[in-house]
Amino acid sequence: QVQLVESGGELVQPGGSLRLSCVASGSIWSINAWGWYRQAPGKQRELVATITGGSTYYVSSVKGRFTISRDNAKSTLYLQMNSLKPEDTAVYYCKATRTPVVGQRIEYWGQGTQVTVSS
Repeated sequence: QVQLVESGGELVQPGGSLRLSCVASGSIWSINAWGWYRQAPGKQRELVATITGGSTYYVSSVKGRFTISRDNAKSTLYLQMNSLKPEDTAVYYCKATRTPVVGQRIEYWGQGTQVTVSS
C-alpha cells in the first residue's frame, strides 16, 4: 500500500506562484511513475504532468509554466506552478504508480489540494 498526502494549495493572485507537495509513505520501493492531475468545477479530471525516470510530460496548457520534480530522499513529489491563471483553479491530485510484479501496475491517489487563482 502507498499513502499520498498533498499540501500547498491555497488562494493566489493571477501571475503568482505556488508549489504543491505530495509525500509518499508505505510500499514506495517499486513506485516508478508519478503524476499530477487536476479537476476544475464542471470539468473532467485531466492529466497535468508526469515524471517517469528522467522523462517528464506536461499538458500543453501548463507547458513552460509548471515544473514537476521529485526528492527521493524525502519521498516527495513537487509541482512548481508559475504565472498562474484563473483557469488553473482546480483540485490538484497526486498519483503514484507502483509495479510490485512485472505486468502488474497499481495506481494510488492523494486526497487532493485546492488551488484557487483569483484577484
